[in-house]
Amino acid sequence: MHISKVDLNLFIVLDAIYTEGSITRASQKMHLTQPAISHALNRLRQLFDDPLFERQGHVMTPTPLARSIIEPVRRALRGFEVTLTGAARFDAASSERSFSLAVRDVLEASVLPPLMAGVAQQAPSATLNTLQVSRRELEGELAAGTLDAAIDVLLPLSNDIRRTQLAGDQTVVLVRRGHPLVKRRALTLETYLQLEHIQTSSRRRGPGLEDVELSRQGLQRRIRLRCQHYFAACRVVSQTDLALTMPDRLARIVNQQFNNQILPLPLPMPSLDVYLYWHANVDNDPANTWLRKQIAATMQH
Repeated sequence: MHISKVDLNLFIVLDAIYTEGSITRASQKMHLTQPAISHALNRLRQLFDDPLFERQGHVMTPTPLARSIIEPVRRALRGFEVTLTGAARFDAASSERSFSLAVRDVLEASVLPPLMAGVAQQAPSATLNTLQVSRRELEGELAAGTLDAAIDVLLPLSNDIRRTQLAGDQTVVLVRRGHPLVKRRALTLETYLQLEHIQTSSRRRGPGLEDVELSRQGLQRRIRLRCQHYFAACRVVSQTDLALTMPDRLARIVNQQFNNQILPLPLPMPSLDVYLYWHANVDNDPANTWLRKQIAATMQH
């Protein structure tokens, strides 16, 4: 069927139902009546000769065909949107744009305060949503336009995903003040290996970067506690003799109320490089370009 015979608005409805999982919520999102959404869905079903969505309780579950076409549909819709918005000048001062940024929780505390200070000053009516997206889904979300940008470590993504390196970070060690083995503001590798450690990770198992570096030298530290969040780990450090190895930038934020010692890691470690990612189809989008500039400026400080 030639594209001239297809109402392209139907694909916007398809995306809305897929995203919301509900005809009711899709109608609210698009400011249309439920009968109008249902009529559009019926036309889509005739077009593809497939039900596309099947009701399971209160949720509209996509069929295998719907799952297979949603990403190409989203990429196409995003391309149209960028073409339209790219033709116009982006005025930050009057924009009510809502931006979506994927950022891991380990970076949120250090990135968001200065970023929002800049956004609030330059674009007082704009909003920012931060999300934690699976790295396996990151490229698809950027391509679909459900994410405007992402901040993460270096990832093996396709050439459709643009990237630029942001400011790196160093690794430090936290121990409580008055620690019996760390009485000076210096920490040797020998003492580091004598300590018992906290490993902070969202994964159930696996070594940290510092463990990989230690293993290269035939060394190993003792992990006494594995937990999910640095805030909790800092609190444990303040009340025990455990040590915590973490990024310096975040350590200076979460440690403020605990007043633990922050010491250089006595182990050669590469800089913790962070990258900004976006999709090629928003390279020239004025709004996305503005957002990227705000993020880059934030990470330089």
